[in-house]
Amino acid sequence: MGNTERIESMKEWFKSSQALLSMLLVQIFATGMQLLSRVILVQGTYIFALIAYRHIVAAICVAPFALYFERGQAKKFNWRVWFWLFLNGFVGMTMALGLFYYGLRDTTATYSVNFLNLVPILTFLTSIICRMENLKIGTWGGRAKCIGAIMCVGGALATSLYKGKEFYIGHHHHHHHHSHHSAEISAVAAHKTHMFRGTFFLVGACCSYTAWFILQVKLVKVFPLRYWGIMLSCVMAAIQSATIGACLNQSKEAWRLDWNLQLITILYSGALATAATFCLLTWAIKIKGPTFPPMFNPLALVFVAISDTIILGEPLKVGTLLGMVLIIIGLYYFLWGKRNEMPRLPQTSVAAAELSTSMDDQPIVSQSKAVVVPTSSPNESVHLDVDKSDKN
Repeated sequence: MGNTERIESMKEWFKSSQALLSMLLVQIFATGMQLLSRVILVQGTYIFALIAYRHIVAAICVAPFALYFERGQAKKFNWRVWFWLFLNGFVGMTMALGLFYYGLRDTTATYSVNFLNLVPILTFLTSIICRMENLKIGTWGGRAKCIGAIMCVGGALATSLYKGKEFYIGHHHHHHHHSHHSAEISAVAAHKTHMFRGTFFLVGACCSYTAWFILQVKLVKVFPLRYWGIMLSCVMAAIQSATIGACLNQSKEAWRLDWNLQLITILYSGALATAATFCLLTWAIKIKGPTFPPMFNPLALVFVAISDTIILGEPLKVGTLLGMVLIIIGLYYFLWGKRNEMPRLPQTSVAAAELSTSMDDQPIVSQSKAVVVPTSSPNESVHLDVDKSDKN
């Protein structure tokens, strides 16, 4: 009887913790993608080939969900739909991911992920400037969002401008001694970073993601099918990346795939970091609401920082740690303020661009929340509150 009760208790715990465990899994997927991408980029993988192949895999993996969950729903394709799908793929996948990969190659995984956590803040500031959202400084939620935004910007400045001492977790591996490293890890340890250039690319990636999130407001109006939208956007991104990449580099060597870490990274990024993440976040949003997934985003930053040091042998800088702490605290302040304001917006139409989507059977345009998942894996969630009076 005791064993039966214990088993039932474990089943009950697992059932109640499924959403939490799924979000932890999402962050683990994101961590693995950052580390794998860092290694193959340092080895010389052609970035546009990586983007093209990754989105092909992602489109194939998302296709079954589009065909099953959105079967029987009317699909109207006209030039406006194709235009917004093309723009969606270009801004949020081809350009944003391309800039991020260039920044990741020139810096470190920890440094790069720090910038991804700034995307919600930058989107919030942009929505304020464009009058898509009210600041509401007189409310506790508005103040919390402002404090969070300031802390995140301060964290980014600390990461970029203040270096401080370097230290390692575990053994300190010098560049001339790699007996305990594989060839891939040795390449990362010996790779020379270009922090200024990499920071420039990462800032550009943040701006691209911000523009992309705002584009979702229009996309979900003209094409409300979530799975079809992400699948076709992936196809567009693959075509765009292949075209741009072929113009810049026609070498067969740059586009060749072998049975190596590059192929593993492509399959991992498309299947787990895109399709699986999409479905897990979709499910979590449905049962827990849109503010649940963003609460776990900083975990990826912590996971990457620890893994980057232990596995890849990269040093941790005091400035990076200080920036990480400020960004994490600031992001939680911001999300708390956002969550605190949501119940007070019953009459607003919310256009949310999140790394997740709801699985309700109703079209997005008729819901109070519209959520979209990018394939590039900055696991950020952003809400753009658009008053009805501002729509016209």
